[in-house]
Amino acid sequence: MQVTSFSRNGLSDWLIQRVSSLILLAYFLFIGVQIGIGIDYTSWRELHDGTAMKVFTLLAVGAYVSHAWIGLWTVFTDYLTEYMLGAVGNVVRPLVQIAVILTLVVYAIWVIQVIWG
Repeated sequence: MQVTSFSRNGLSDWLIQRVSSLILLAYFLFIGVQIGIGIDYTSWRELHDGTAMKVFTLLAVGAYVSHAWIGLWTVFTDYLTEYMLGAVGNVVRPLVQIAVILTLVVYAIWVIQVIWG
């Protein structure tokens, strides 16, 4: 089911995964440093109220969603097959993919509401 892949191109998917992993690494290292220096609540709130941090967080969420989808799509196409699941394999995989897509979309919308709300 190539139609449900992220970019319909293996090289593009590979590149998206690598770039998104670097974005996530940068984001979590930044957050880890902030926690490591012992940031207090007021400073933490001021940091996250800034537009730059909101955009960085939004970029990290986009990276997370794309990274998760490409990785899970790969797992689904490898392991949720008619061969592995029998006759229901062609029914189960699209349902699981839809559930994952909905979960990722709801997560992204929730984060956007928290950040910009």
